[in-house]
Amino acid sequence: MDKGFMKFPKQLLPYLRLMRFHRPIGILLLLWPTLWALWLASAGHPNLSVLVIFITGVIIMRAAGCIINDVADRHVDGHVKRTATRPIASGEVSVRNALILFAILLSLAFVLVLMCNRLTIELAFVGAALATIYPFLKRITHLPQFGLGLAFSWGVPMAFAAQTNQVPAEAWLIFVTACLWPVIYDTFYAMADKNDDIKIGVKSTAILFGRYDQVVTFILQLFFLAMLIIVGNVFMLGEFYFVGLAIVTVLFIYQQNLIKLRNPADCFKAFLNNNWVGLVIFIGIVPGIK
Repeated sequence: MDKGFMKFPKQLLPYLRLMRFHRPIGILLLLWPTLWALWLASAGHPNLSVLVIFITGVIIMRAAGCIINDVADRHVDGHVKRTATRPIASGEVSVRNALILFAILLSLAFVLVLMCNRLTIELAFVGAALATIYPFLKRITHLPQFGLGLAFSWGVPMAFAAQTNQVPAEAWLIFVTACLWPVIYDTFYAMADKNDDIKIGVKSTAILFGRYDQVVTFILQLFFLAMLIIVGNVFMLGEFYFVGLAIVTVLFIYQQNLIKLRNPADCFKAFLNNNWVGLVIFIGIVPGIK
């Protein structure tokens, strides 16, 4: 537990952990594609109120996503060492209270999006559905990471809608590009949990790819970089952006080196390292917009 959490009343701590506020990496991974889109949609000058709405919305929706994930996994989390202490699995938070908190967060997110235009509001319903459905995909398909990609990238069309009141083809290009990224880093995450997931019957791309997991993630990284190059050309981003992509390439090489032995701790490090990928891309976009 983060020492900063000790400042909160004890009865609130399980709920803060349920929303994963002690692990902000998920907020950042959800935030980066949204920020890419806001800057590109606004030609480098996002509306301040829209920016605040989307950053706040990302924090709220990530917390809501964690809650519904733990509700979906409540019968299996207790059998995995890493997740056994999660508040629902450990009995600290009831399913009823978790669902009430989930509903409250969705309501807060809806209030935020009501400050935007009609198109953004309509897209928000799709985003809420994606966030709710994703945690259950691991029960029915080995491709839940693609569901995560859709959920974590839906902020892209929403950002364009909020900034421009339309979702042009260029926005969908960014969306497809952004969808690839969670498939990569969440496969690393699944590789760390692979043995436990096989035992409890949870499906993932790490299990589907099997001994070819490193090869497939490497190919996906190449596709992701190729798509980012296309994005850079379409939006006529400057040299600084492409220098950033060179740094991203180095980070991807580092990640591949981490996962080569399939050590769970190293696979988790590769997952965490993707925060730097998102940051570097964003830093490249900001000065690159003409």
